[in-house]
Amino acid sequence: MSVDPFGKGGLHEAEVVLKAHGVDAFFREAAERTGDSHVVIDGRKVLMAGSHDYLGLSTHPHVVEAAVRAVRRWGTTVSGSRPLSGSLVLHRELEDRLAAFLGQEAATLTNSGFQANLALSSLMGRHDVVFADARNHASLVDAARLGWGRVHRYKNLDQLGKQLADAPSGTGRLILTDGVFSMDGDAADLRGLRALADHHGAKLVVDAAHDMGVLGARGRGLVEHCGLDDRVDLISVTLSKSLASIGAALAGPAAHVNYLRTNARPILYSVAVPPASAAAALAALDVVETEPERRRHVLDLAEGLHNGLRRMGLDTRPSTTPVVPVRFADMATAGAFWAALFEAGVFTNLVGPPASGTAMLRLTLTANHDETHLATVLEACDRAARQLGVPRVPDIPEVALTRSEVA
Repeated sequence: MSVDPFGKGGLHEAEVVLKAHGVDAFFREAAERTGDSHVVIDGRKVLMAGSHDYLGLSTHPHVVEAAVRAVRRWGTTVSGSRPLSGSLVLHRELEDRLAAFLGQEAATLTNSGFQANLALSSLMGRHDVVFADARNHASLVDAARLGWGRVHRYKNLDQLGKQLADAPSGTGRLILTDGVFSMDGDAADLRGLRALADHHGAKLVVDAAHDMGVLGARGRGLVEHCGLDDRVDLISVTLSKSLASIGAALAGPAAHVNYLRTNARPILYSVAVPPASAAAALAALDVVETEPERRRHVLDLAEGLHNGLRRMGLDTRPSTTPVVPVRFADMATAGAFWAALFEAGVFTNLVGPPASGTAMLRLTLTANHDETHLATVLEACDRAARQLGVPRVPDIPEVALTRSEVA
């Protein structure tokens, strides 16, 4: 008897729980943006406290105008992959600019952050061993699955050290890690990973999706913050967060980048980044380099959000970045908290399995928010916790966020 491939059920278990409690938190459609800090959902203006537009550049006049000019000049799409008909001078300009910004020899574009990480699978041969942090983004998980190498997941540096020591001699060794972990918000120990990689002859690849533009003296990300600009073998960056666009790039030594450019299927067989997106990212880089006060402001707001929540007994550990997680005992409680915030006019991200191992809310504020918006979010969280009787954790130490002296 054949089995219907589409007959595996509908909603995920976490969503079933939420539906049973009358919570509809996913795929909520914003009808418009009002200013740079709010959106309209279901006819209501709500404060957007769940955006990855960390520097608030998606509505910046310089960025918007660059995208409009690109559409007028090149149209809406190139309708082809880069090796064939889809390459523009604009793409090469963006690649060169990203490489220079990140302090790397070269960069190559892909049309999404997920595709950039999937391209890494081309590095993983049959006799290679891949070591991946257990909390890596799904795109890095899938890259490891797609590659031919044996995959080990590690939870800490001690475990990774033992795995590296046990790897057969004569094998290629590749360590994959997020820079800032997208759910927990903490930063990887890149110095410790680099030391282990050097000791065991491994290569180190860092996904800088949630730290480029925000961390580092020049906004280059955690790699810069850790002083490892020339010590990482590849950096994966997305254009869709701090650079307010869509697409991604892989940057590093020219030989590594050229290998990916000519061997990675997500690069070879995907249509190129649209002209407007490339132009928007270039313009966003201008702002990152000329308005460092934006990332300083984001970190100030995030620190205030972390410590305001901690003072009211809502634990945001282990995060030390603008990704602010609050965990709950179960999805029903987390969903009720999300609904209470939404009713109070604050939109956040509700997360559960499989994206996270626990039920949580994920909050972020952007450079377009101010202290009044921060106070609104904190007041709404305190009120929701009181209404729902959420257990409080006493005496949580305050946090000083991961920072660098802004250049």
